[in-house]
Amino acid sequence: AIPKTLFVMFQMTFAVITPALIVGAFVERIKFSAVLLFSGLWLLIVYAPVTHWVWGGGWLSAMGVLDFAGGIVVHVTAGVSALVIAIVLGKRSEISPPHAPWMVMVGASMLWVGWFGFNAGSAVSAGSDAAMAMLVTHLSAATASLVWLVIEWMRFGKPSLVGLVTGTIAGLATITPASGFVGPMGGLFCGLAGGVICYAAVDIVKKALDIDDSLDVMAVHGVGGATGTVLAAVFASAAFGGVGLETGIGGQLSVQVIGVVAVAVWSALASYLIIVVTRALVGLRVSADEEQQGLDLTAHGETGYRL
Repeated sequence: AIPKTLFVMFQMTFAVITPALIVGAFVERIKFSAVLLFSGLWLLIVYAPVTHWVWGGGWLSAMGVLDFAGGIVVHVTAGVSALVIAIVLGKRSEISPPHAPWMVMVGASMLWVGWFGFNAGSAVSAGSDAAMAMLVTHLSAATASLVWLVIEWMRFGKPSLVGLVTGTIAGLATITPASGFVGPMGGLFCGLAGGVICYAAVDIVKKALDIDDSLDVMAVHGVGGATGTVLAAVFASAAFGGVGLETGIGGQLSVQVIGVVAVAVWSALASYLIIVVTRALVGLRVSADEEQQGLDLTAHGETGYRL
């Protein structure tokens, strides 16, 4: 009921944002040529097949996997791939705290509003489905923001702006796959789970595993998307105010887990091969001197703030 060109442009927004998420994992230490080559190959080799599997009538679609707006297609693929490239690249030589929290807040605010377009827009209509998707997206984001804030406050004695908006993104990523299938209760519980689980995942990735995933792409997007994909099997049930399930919670849960695991494995293996090819052709990491001076200046001839 809408022009095909409009649908193409809408799907292109998903295709563009997904490799852009990965960039957050390797900032300040990678060659720009490597970013371009990796992103282009990744879009074709990782993103396109997974999109077909889930949304284009592929094998996961045939199994009945639930992914309304990209929990698997966008967040699991980006999160796992980001973790792989962060491991291969290694840590930054110097890790500084965010220099301008107000810029973080502005960016997160834009994301929060823009996310309504992704989730509600995935209904491909302006009806009740889109309205519910928008409502549960807002509930999840707000809940996860408060959860993250409270955890930080209790743990460190100080609530932070950067922490709050990290919780916002965790809530948005978690509700994304479930947004068109759950009701308000599902939105609240996805936000609660996303806030708690993603917070713990940040500690695991950065401290326990000692991986420099700069903007927590795996912990927030990857783990959040996987969590929401699994929770969709529960809260899509009519008993919890969702749209209802044909196979029951147990049957749907197994499908969701298969989807997450299969896509995670594919993303990891394919991303590693792309990294190997990229390193062989253009190299990956900038020199220590270039990293110290900052890539704004050394790679682009411009001045600006470092992250």
